[in-house]
Amino acid sequence: MCELGVTMLPVVDDNQSLVGMVGMKNIAKEEIFNDDKYLNSSYENIIQALNGQEITKYNEEIAGNVLVASYDTDTFINEVDINENTILIIGNRTDILKHVLNKKLKLIILTGGFTLDKECLALAKENETNIILTKADTFKTANMISMCNYLKTMMMTDDIISFNESDELNASLDLANKVKYTNYPVVDKHNKCLGLLRLSDITDHSRKQCILVDHNTTLQSAVGIEEADIVEVIDHHNIGSIGTSAPINFRNMPVGSTSTILYLMYKENDIEIPKEIAGLLLSGILSDTLILTSPTTTSIDKEIVPILAKIAEVDYQTYGKDMISAGASLNGKTEEDVIYTDFKNYPFNNLKLGIGQFSTVSVDEILAKKDNYIRTIQEICTKEEYYLVAFFVTDVIENGSYIFFSESAKPILSKSFNIDNLEQGSYLPGVVSRKKQVVPVILNTLEN
Repeated sequence: MCELGVTMLPVVDDNQSLVGMVGMKNIAKEEIFNDDKYLNSSYENIIQALNGQEITKYNEEIAGNVLVASYDTDTFINEVDINENTILIIGNRTDILKHVLNKKLKLIILTGGFTLDKECLALAKENETNIILTKADTFKTANMISMCNYLKTMMMTDDIISFNESDELNASLDLANKVKYTNYPVVDKHNKCLGLLRLSDITDHSRKQCILVDHNTTLQSAVGIEEADIVEVIDHHNIGSIGTSAPINFRNMPVGSTSTILYLMYKENDIEIPKEIAGLLLSGILSDTLILTSPTTTSIDKEIVPILAKIAEVDYQTYGKDMISAGASLNGKTEEDVIYTDFKNYPFNNLKLGIGQFSTVSVDEILAKKDNYIRTIQEICTKEEYYLVAFFVTDVIENGSYIFFSESAKPILSKSFNIDNLEQGSYLPGVVSRKKQVVPVILNTLEN
């Protein structure tokens, strides 16, 4: 704590899950008010804390009342009550040692580097008494003994205030200003502790500068984008709700992929495109345009793809099919993983719409688990409070999509695609572009 300049630390279990907090106040309270000096620790903890040395060891767990042999010999032998739960701190006092070694104490801590004679060592082994040797004197050892305790003996477990990694900074600041704590653990959705946030860190933060690529709405951006300064936008979608406090460069073109725009920016600035970057840009165009077959494909996309393929040293037709096939693999993915592979939020007035798309060459694998997907879609819609959720499974080979949806979406989708009694898994021939063939017609239906 002193090294880090913090007054409180999170305590985790073997799975890194947050179980409590321990602070300087807890430790001080333990030191001041623990008159009985009860110790609950392990043999190894005591060795480490006292910089000790093992003499005899019979138990790993050590728990008992700490007693310092500060009495004269006769008083100790005749009046001090010791038993198998006693932890004795003692220096070079052989007479007392011979007396206590027959009492089967829980632990004897020898101070001042004093070592046992053969008779005492034999008694210790006969009675299976744990013994640790430390070079520290008796006074220092007595003061340090409570530092050997398990953290669980003094940590706080109630009223712990933690932040989730996806919490908004402003909300965290509001809470921090109310409770006035100095340190807050940060956890993920599984309560795994990721780190510690100090109040001084979050009250003196600087806004990050961001460039939005391939999107221009808050709902589709990174968590916390409202707390960043957007300095540029490069996109090929319709202009959404994003706003900035100052003029910025905003480049929006009606092409099949934002990667096409990025290619043009490389050429305009006379920057050579490395092989790896060419491969990435090519991948973006082929993915967005379904290997130049989507209705969103433009002549500019078609002109650029062979150029990038040459730089990347691939045949774009073969590479595109392999890429889409690999990206559409369902191995190790849950239904929720597949739905969220390419899932976007679309605001309409005060409503929130969720529309996902998954392009694949193995449609049958998804259709075989149709009921699971329908159930998951409904759970997402309810839990995240969507007005509607639709999921389009695009068959790359047949050039069409199967549609699954939440209950609330059925009347809107029926009207949008002119299908009476729309059923789950209905096939929409020729529908492969969410941007041109799905979102506009749904928004138009809602508007009407």
